[in-house]
Amino acid sequence: MKLTIDKQLVTLGELRQAWSEPVQVSLGIDARRAIAESSEFIGDVVASGEQVYGVNTGFGQLARVHISDDELVHLQENLVRSHSVGVGDDLDEDIVRLIMLMKVIALAEGFSGVRLELVDALCALINHNIYPRIPSKGSVGASGDLAPLAHMSGVLIGVGEARVDGELVPADEALKEAGIEPIRLAPKEGLALLNGTQVSTALALAAVFRTENVLAAALVAGAMSADAVKGSDTPFDRRIQSVRGHGGQIAVAGVLRQLMRDSEIRASHVSCDHVQDPYSIRCQPQVVGACLDVLRHVCSVLETEANAVTDNPLVFTDSKSVLSGGNFHAEPVALAADYLALAIAEIGALSERRIALLVDEHLSGLPSFLVEEGGLNSGFMMAQVTAAALASENKSLAHPASVDSLPTSANQEDHVSMATFAARRLHTMLGNTVDIVAIELLAAAQGVEFHRPGKSSPPLEQAIAELRDISPRYTEDRSLSRDIAKVAAIIDEGRFARHAASVLPSLGA
Repeated sequence: MKLTIDKQLVTLGELRQAWSEPVQVSLGIDARRAIAESSEFIGDVVASGEQVYGVNTGFGQLARVHISDDELVHLQENLVRSHSVGVGDDLDEDIVRLIMLMKVIALAEGFSGVRLELVDALCALINHNIYPRIPSKGSVGASGDLAPLAHMSGVLIGVGEARVDGELVPADEALKEAGIEPIRLAPKEGLALLNGTQVSTALALAAVFRTENVLAAALVAGAMSADAVKGSDTPFDRRIQSVRGHGGQIAVAGVLRQLMRDSEIRASHVSCDHVQDPYSIRCQPQVVGACLDVLRHVCSVLETEANAVTDNPLVFTDSKSVLSGGNFHAEPVALAADYLALAIAEIGALSERRIALLVDEHLSGLPSFLVEEGGLNSGFMMAQVTAAALASENKSLAHPASVDSLPTSANQEDHVSMATFAARRLHTMLGNTVDIVAIELLAAAQGVEFHRPGKSSPPLEQAIAELRDISPRYTEDRSLSRDIAKVAAIIDEGRFARHAASVLPSLGA
């Protein structure tokens, strides 16, 4: 993808594409003009001798300390070096690419006082697929994502490490190989790079895109389970949804109707005396629909944040002002991530309940634990236990991170958002939910096949065929661990997203 940043809204779809594959980034005419004007004004401020936070003062609790003109470059580079204290596993390249892109978007608005040379250098890192090594832990999501963004910024000045073609190399070596000169930071530039919510936002956006993938797969699995237990599609009737009026519920019911349309299995029992299905089958529009509404709200928040200016202080050239505020506080991202955590947990919880239904011969009407010669074979007995363990783990992980605040910087930063952890833990939860839905897909496919020669609907039969390409039918006891991992991989890569693309925010909804 080629993307010109020119003070326009970068859409959720473009952000998803930048997450999924390398991107070529450039600055447009309006962005270049705005950056140049802002940088020129900061030069005038320095020349005037006016004391401005972050330009010629210390940082945080040290803001009262004036820095002489001959130490201003040293000040900015010290900031980058001293704040590079992240720990933990490194962030994946797709996350780092999103971080850098969103930093370019923010700086290109022209309110940060940095030079064109700096933003062009950041674009060059993206365009040469140079990914700074950014440890995942160390940010509290206030004053921006200081530690992780310091690791990103260090590569621009030739310190730290970066990944090039998957190999970790010293930053100066990566720059030299790409023909990029290390930057000497001008006044305010280190602060503009480190202040900002780009790390927490990138983690949350990546979680959104993965949630879209697993939500779509959960709808396929839910429809398949409904057919496997000879459930009714009447609860998905549009009239039922319309009198309640929630958009997500209406959309999910529509997807489920499409998935079950023309099923021979459904047609075979349409006039049976069975009255109502368990809630995990019947209430899918209400539960998953509510999760879709959460997802849509979170997408709106994060699209705004991805295009936001979140450093401090901000430069307003029209009024010749440099104003200190708090746009770096990532509370909007923290609350959105906590909200999304609930949806991720519920998608997994509902899927686990359907697995439990499928393996229970008294409720499903299928062979006990979905295997012939039960007793000799245990079938899907332990697969359901694994799903239960994962769903339970997600309950703990869904506890809100944003309600926990520890003051930092000698109480100057006396309330913090914890947005970075709020967003990062979503990926652990998603791993759990993806595995749960993978187990359900395998179990539901097994259940449908007990109704042969009857067939499910065309889209569900297609999904079963895709599953059988990587996991053969379960005829006698074997380990399902690798099968689950293979199905989880195709869920996470978005193989089932096409079935719900029309309702998913970043895929055209």
